[in-house]
Amino acid sequence: MQDFFHGIANNHVFKVTFSAWIIAQILKVITTVFVHGKLDLMRSVGAGGMPSAHSALVTALAVSIGQDLGWDSPIFAMALAFAAIVMYDAAGVRRAAGKQAEVINQIISDIYHGTQISEERLKELIGHTPFEVLMGALLGLLVGLFF
Repeated sequence: MQDFFHGIANNHVFKVTFSAWIIAQILKVITTVFVHGKLDLMRSVGAGGMPSAHSALVTALAVSIGQDLGWDSPIFAMALAFAAIVMYDAAGVRRAAGKQAEVINQIISDIYHGTQISEERLKELIGHTPFEVLMGALLGLLVGLFF
């Protein structure tokens, strides 16, 4: 068991990958303060927002694997493909689900104000804009290259 924890503590790819994720989550809180003027610590664990922590994590993963094992390694190719899928999903499928939640919430609000129906809001911030994905990828690239 000690070897396991020692291995994790000395794993460069692990440290770079999760450092990028932690930095992105902290930046979400800071961005929320500047954009909305309020401190929302739940942004540090929530999905969606600026920058994309998913994009930062998978980009840092791919870059650190490329640096450690070589840009021509099959593992780097796999990490790069994984990163592309995650970022596509963040900006595509999850973003569409967020837009649907927004529309459904508006419908609920309209009905709620006309009748006595309880108003339960769906979570709208589950995906990312392409810009948020790009900024997350840029953050992951920078952490991967300079950590």
